[in-house]
This record gives sequence, structure tokens and C-alpha cells, in this order.
Amino acid sequence: MNTNATIGPSPPQTNAQTAGFLCVRFPPKVHSTGMFGKGKSEWFTYTVPTLEMQMLLIFSVTQILHFPLKRLGIPKLLSELLAGVILGSTFLGRYNHYQGTVFSLESQGVIGPIAAFGYMLFMFLSGAKMDVSMIRKTGTKAWGIGVLNVIAPLVCGFIYVRITEGTLGWGRRTKDARVQNLPTLVIANSVTAFPVIALLLKDLKLLNSELGRLALSSTLISYLLGTGITVLGNVIDIGRQHSVGRAVVDLGLCVLFLAVTIYIVRPAMIWVAKQTPEGRPVKDFYTYLIILGVMVSSVFSHYFEQTAIFGPFIMGLAVPEGPPLGSALVDKLESFAYGVFLPLFVSLNALRTNLMAIDLKRKNAERNKNLMAVTSVAKLLGCFLPALYCNMPFNDAVSLSFIMIAKGVVDLASYSFLRDNNTVSANSYAVLVVATITNAITVPIMVKWLYEPSRKYAGYQNRNIMHSKQTSKLPVLACIHSPDNIAAVLKLLEASSPSSEYPLAVYVLHLIELRGRASPVFISHQLQTRTVANVSYSENVILAFSQYERNNWGAVTVQAFTAISPRKLMHEDICTLALDTLASIIIIPFHRQWGIDGSVEAEDPGLRTLNRSVIDRAPCSIGILVDRGHLRRSNSIGLSEKSHSVAMIFIGGKDDQEALIFAKRMARNPSISLTVVHLVSTVVDQASNEKDKIIDAEVLNDVKHNVGHSHVRYVEEEVKDGSESALVLRDMVHQYDLIIVGRRYNVPTPQTVGLGDWNEDGELGLLGDLLASSDLKCRASVLVVQQQQK
Repeated sequence: MNTNATIGPSPPQTNAQTAGFLCVRFPPKVHSTGMFGKGKSEWFTYTVPTLEMQMLLIFSVTQILHFPLKRLGIPKLLSELLAGVILGSTFLGRYNHYQGTVFSLESQGVIGPIAAFGYMLFMFLSGAKMDVSMIRKTGTKAWGIGVLNVIAPLVCGFIYVRITEGTLGWGRRTKDARVQNLPTLVIANSVTAFPVIALLLKDLKLLNSELGRLALSSTLISYLLGTGITVLGNVIDIGRQHSVGRAVVDLGLCVLFLAVTIYIVRPAMIWVAKQTPEGRPVKDFYTYLIILGVMVSSVFSHYFEQTAIFGPFIMGLAVPEGPPLGSALVDKLESFAYGVFLPLFVSLNALRTNLMAIDLKRKNAERNKNLMAVTSVAKLLGCFLPALYCNMPFNDAVSLSFIMIAKGVVDLASYSFLRDNNTVSANSYAVLVVATITNAITVPIMVKWLYEPSRKYAGYQNRNIMHSKQTSKLPVLACIHSPDNIAAVLKLLEASSPSSEYPLAVYVLHLIELRGRASPVFISHQLQTRTVANVSYSENVILAFSQYERNNWGAVTVQAFTAISPRKLMHEDICTLALDTLASIIIIPFHRQWGIDGSVEAEDPGLRTLNRSVIDRAPCSIGILVDRGHLRRSNSIGLSEKSHSVAMIFIGGKDDQEALIFAKRMARNPSISLTVVHLVSTVVDQASNEKDKIIDAEVLNDVKHNVGHSHVRYVEEEVKDGSESALVLRDMVHQYDLIIVGRRYNVPTPQTVGLGDWNEDGELGLLGDLLASSDLKCRASVLVVQQQQK
């Protein structure tokens, strides 16, 4: 066994690369005899306990390091790299007893292939998550950045290699093998890996921000272009080292493999997806067949002399992204591949690094260090200059440039392959790993410092119902998570009394959780040329709201959108669309769902977190709709056919003012009976704002004047504390279909004293939380309103 090809800790290398031989026992001893068994001193000669100990050490050190680093916003990749360095030759590996037992050369024949298999699965899943069709939809900005991001470092790198061959220590063209292999290293440094950028953006929570979307689009182009260049580079290298005929055969087999994948494998997978009924899982037989195909493709990649992960990556691209097939494969394989195998692979590659042996005075190490610097600067400028040319803000352009030079597990794997092929020395490999670690520290910190996506949501303009022109269109953004939300939102919009004098502009956003793909998707259905019947996303949502628009022709305009993104980042889609459409209010569904019988059917903690994120960042007013099932039950009954009773609970303040303005808009509909219940404190409120008191009186004035109309009532209730307010609300919940309240978060008043002790859902405020309590059996749905925060 050649010791130069090991994956664990290795001793410092000298200028003369040494080769040794190791005797390995076959078949290997698998299970030990236990703690009290015979041969206790040889416990580490058994493969299973040794493997378990190695994995335990790697995961323990990684988690210990990641615990403080994650608070600084640094991705887990750095912790995995540092764990490998600590467990490797730099630190613990210097002790011969430790290296000869825990990470002995014999044990690397087990853990090394396991880690390599995990990386193969990672690349397959990365390909499965990529949506190659995005290339057709990508704009010129992303194309320019993506292409220059590869071409600029390639050109600059080859120029540096050309200069180096003639001037750096050699008076003539060198025949040093490592100098001849420098073009391979240039290509490795020039490629921007899509999986690395996708993981980085996910860790930074920028995946579906404007910057993240541009970075993903550019990286997709860059990575596919870089992959093609890498394949051609390998073929040229084979022709140079062996023969042109061998290179032509390998290229032909590569083209044949691509053709089979495109014209046979891809259609077969699409057929499997079509054969799977909607909502049903993909048959296990198909899943096992695809995994078998991934392994076969890896073996075939070896056959035509490409890397072992080329075939699995191409197989991943053939998988139809998203449900049912792509998401099924990701659900089955992702947690194990990303959570177990990938950290193992990263740490084991870092184990090979001996930082103490780095000698930058060596010509190869100095050359490789300079080459990486040249390609990194060229890549940075190749992204920054086109971004500036496209009128991107300076900070955004710099942030995008740093994202595009990020390095990660794919780059680390490339360097490892180059070391195994003796393209780079152990000393140069250590320099490359240090550069990767430095990159993993620098890039996240710089991007977080330069780019803050929530800045654009700052409320410098009035975007709420109270300050909107009463006769102009009221722009409303309605969010839909599930089909159960459709009827409730439609009933609320109908209750807002749209007419030709007071029209509504409704923007419907159907939110779908991102599964089985890496890139978030945002679809404007108005921009699609196909009919509604052919739309694959949000068909039920589009049909329902299109019908609502037709029923209110001239009073309502509807535009539908679909956002497919991670649940934790959906607030970016909501707030960005609200900003772009100049929405006055966002309607979002509550995370708790009631059945028609009044019982709680389900709770969604993820939706609760999303709602809180929207509340914190929204560029306009917010309405949280708590549907207790009554609105869904009355789906087939129009408001014009049945009177609806609405109550508005008023205490005072900006949120209550906004809620009352919305309630008064409803009162224009003769089928709506509105009751405004003003909770008046018997105790003088010393903390109240005089300006708010004046505005409170103004918004209540016309309600008082309208008293006597058949569908408008004004009631004052005197209360001294929260308990009396709760009694008033409990008595009235069975009398109304909808109750509107202001959120009034962290606004203390005598009317709500004591209610905070029982508060469950802070996003609803004190009164909203009381009305939405699962203990309160009533039919009334609740709308909690928060005015735009500046």
C-alpha cells in the first residue's frame, strides 16, 4: 500500500517523496472481543471499533468548535476543517502512539472509502437540486458575471503559468512534472462550485434574497462552464501524457455517457415522476434503481478516466428537480449524506494537512500560493466590474464578488485529488488547505458586514391603510400556504367591500417549501404565456382568485405569484413582493388551524417563526388572520346573500387606528354589520401619548356620527384592568363572525394589565392572543392588525 495516497494524518514530507509498503491482514478483523475479552491491547486492530472511535472524535471536535463559531455567523465548514487539522499531523498526529492507533494507516482503507462514497452522494444530490432550466431564464447580468467569473481567472492563471515557466528559477522551459501540471491547478482554482455557493447562501440566510438569487444564477452558469472545461482539460492531459488515440476514445465514451443520460435516463426519470400519483410517495423500487445507477455511473467515470464524481453529478442533473422524484431522493439521502458522510470527508481531507511542515520558500509552494492569489483576484474583479457596470450598488457588488470566490468542500476535494495524482506536493496541498480555511473565515464575515437584506424594508414612506388614498386602489398582499387558507382570505377580501369607487389590487403569493432543489424559484404567473390549466404550480390558488376577480369585475384586480423557498427564508419573498407592489397591508395566516367543529386540528411551528419574521421586517402594515373554520364553512355563501357581523375592539394607538380604518372600509358593504367596542379605562393612563389621543378621537368621530345606521354600532365599555377586558371579550365572541383588534405589542395600558401573564402567542398581542386561545370555544375568526413600523 503506497503511503503517499493515504487520507489520514501523514508525516512531514521531504523533498524526496518516499514510498513505503504496509502489510495488511485479510480478511480484516471486524468485531473486537470486548473490554474484558482476550487481546485488550489490540483493540484498535479491529475495524469496527476503530471506525466508531474515529467518527466519534471527528464529530465531537467539530461540534465543540462549531458551538462558539456559529454565534459569529461562520458556517460549519470551518469547524470541520479545523477538527481535521487538530486531529491530524499538525497537532495530535505528531504523537506516534495516537497516530499508530486511532488513525493508523491500516484503518484508512475503511474510513477513506466511506468518506469518498459520502462525497459521491453529495455531488449526486447537488446535481439533483440544480435546475438547469434556469439558464434559459437567466438575464444578461448573470450570464456576464458567470462567464467572466471563469474566464478571467483562467486567462490570468495561464498567463502567470507561462511567465513562471520561464522566469521563476528556470532559465528555460522546465520539464518539472508539477510545473507541467499547473494548468490543471489553474482550472481547479477558476471553477466556482454551485454546491459550495448554495450551502454558503443557505448558512448566511441569503438564499432567496436579491443578491442570493443573482449569485445562484451566475454560479450555475459558471459551474457548468467550469465542469465542461475540466472535462476537456482532463482529456487534453490524457492525450499529452499517453496518446491522442486514448484521449479520443475517452472523449467519445464521455459523449456517449452524456447522450445516454440525456435521451434515456432523463426521460425514464420523468416517466417515473408522471407515474407517481399526486401526494403519493415514489416507489422504493425506483429509488433503489436510481441509487444503483449512481454507483454504476461512478464506475463508468473511472473507465473513461474522469473523476469518480463526474458520473454521479451528471446523473443528478438528470433527476427532475422538486417533487415527487427529486424531493423523494433528497429526503431519503440528504440527512445522512450531509450530516454524516460530508463532515467526515471534509475532516479527513484536513487530516492530511501538516501545517508545521509548510515551507513557503519552496518553489512549488510559493508558485501555488501565488497562483491561487492571482486567480482569486482575477475572479473577484471578474465579478465586481460587471456588477458595477450593471449599476449594482457598490456594497452589493463587493458582497457578490466575495460570494463568488467562496471555496468549500468541492474545492477541497479537487485539491485532494490533485495531491493523490501527485500534481501538487504535500507542502503545496497544506498551503491550499490553509487558503481554504482563510476563505471560509473571511467570506462570511465580509458578506455579513457589507450586505444586510433587511435594509431595503426600512419604512421611510407611509405604506398603510390609514395613509392611503381612500378612492385609489388599496394594494393588498395575500399569502397562501395551503388550500385551507384560500376560502378564509377570499372571505376577508370580500368583507373589505371592493367597488369601482373603492377598488382593491390583490397580489396573491402562494408559498411552497423548497424541497428537492437548491435554487429558490419565484414565478409571476402574469408573465407566463401558457394558460392556467397548464400551470404546474398554484393552479387551485390561481383559479380561485381568478374567479373572485371575475365576480368583482371593475372593483378587483388580481395578480398571482408563486415562491418556492426554504421556510426559514420565506419572509424575504413576502417582504420583497410587498415592497415591489407598494402593498398597504400583508395578510398572513395564523400558524394554528381549527376544524369546523371548533377543535384545533394542527399547529405549524415553522409558520409561526415565519410570521414573526414578517412582522419584524414588513415594509407595510400586517394583518394576521386567525381562521376558526367559520370562514371556510361559509365558502359557498356570498356576503351579499348572508349578513356578516364584524366587531372591532378599540383601545387606542397606531395599531388600533389602522384596524379601525380597515373595519370602517368594511362598513361600506350593507351586508356587513359593524360594531366598534371602545374599551375605556376607569383609571387615568399616565403613559398615553397625547398625539395618539388626538388621532384616536379623529378616527372614532365618524363612527360615532354613523351610530343609528342599521349596520354600524358604537359601544363603550368601562374596564379597570385586563381581567374585566377579558370578561367583555368572552361575552361577545359568540355574537360575531369576525373580530378585528390591533396588535399593540409591548404597549402597556390599564385595559390590558394582567393579560401578559397568560400570553401564549406574542405575535398576536394581548387581546389577539386571548381571542385566539385554544381554550376559548367560539366561532369568531380574528384579524390582528399591526400598522407599518418605521
